[in-house]
Amino acid sequence: MSNTTYITLNDGKKIPSIGFGNMHGWENGYTQKAEDVPAFALKQGFRHLDTAQIYKTEEETVNAIKAAGLDRRDVWVTSKIWKNDPRVENDTDIPTDPSAIRKSVESTVSRLGGPPDLWLIHNPYIPESGKIGEFWKILEDLVEDGTLRGTSLGVSNFRPQDLKEVLEVCRIKPVVNQLEFHPYLLAQMDDLFALQAEHGIITQSYGTLSPVVRHPTGGPLKPVLTRIAEKLSKQSGKDIDEGVVLILWNRDKGIIPITTSAKEENIKKAAVAIDFPKLSEEDMKEIEEAGRKIHWRAQDEHMTKDFPVPDLPSDI
Repeated sequence: MSNTTYITLNDGKKIPSIGFGNMHGWENGYTQKAEDVPAFALKQGFRHLDTAQIYKTEEETVNAIKAAGLDRRDVWVTSKIWKNDPRVENDTDIPTDPSAIRKSVESTVSRLGGPPDLWLIHNPYIPESGKIGEFWKILEDLVEDGTLRGTSLGVSNFRPQDLKEVLEVCRIKPVVNQLEFHPYLLAQMDDLFALQAEHGIITQSYGTLSPVVRHPTGGPLKPVLTRIAEKLSKQSGKDIDEGVVLILWNRDKGIIPITTSAKEENIKKAAVAIDFPKLSEEDMKEIEEAGRKIHWRAQDEHMTKDFPVPDLPSDI
């Protein structure tokens, strides 16, 4: 049984507050791992799976739900449109054309056995330059004609200027913006988060654990996270590490963290966060203060062009 908590989106739907990413790149036994790993996560209590066309794990995501003994209606599934459909041979980039976008959407609906709960534009470069708003309106049409029946719409890796292109024309507001986020990106995100708050757009975070698994030294956050993890482990009797603290910090800021791992022990550990009590205000503040001392991004292919970087060191 899962004790999942939920966040209400601006369209009234309730989404599980922590998700598990069924990303590409699983080592040996790719297809089987893309079913077995998320199935194990669901058995630990996760009720939110995140996939994408480019991950090539949409069918496996649905198979994982069946393997976990759950009904599709019990699990929130997010997928994302790519500039082409990687599972269709010789497919070309999607022009901002209703028939081409419909074809791509229908391919995902077919693989999932029905519409996803949440459909994202994977990054702002999927639409042709200057046509983000037009692309968005075509997705709205697909919601309204039933192709994406019951689906919430959102975006991923959108900068303020990208989001504004959508907000200027939309009939259906984006419900989320999924992007790399952790305390080392706080200083860069203030303006974007202010715009999202104005329109009720929730942040979903990927790369949530990057400060402890990818930063070269861990930076000024490391001792703070270690101290909090040790304290919470003592208080709860559960195995809380620095990564779990980062998941909790995101969750308690009203952000939806998407975590992932191929290792069962790490999945079990992350699942503790699903119904763990909130961090104290003091702990939240200390993490934020340490995070704002530097600026560091793990994945520089996103949100680095025409998006001001704060004048901060990458480590101290």
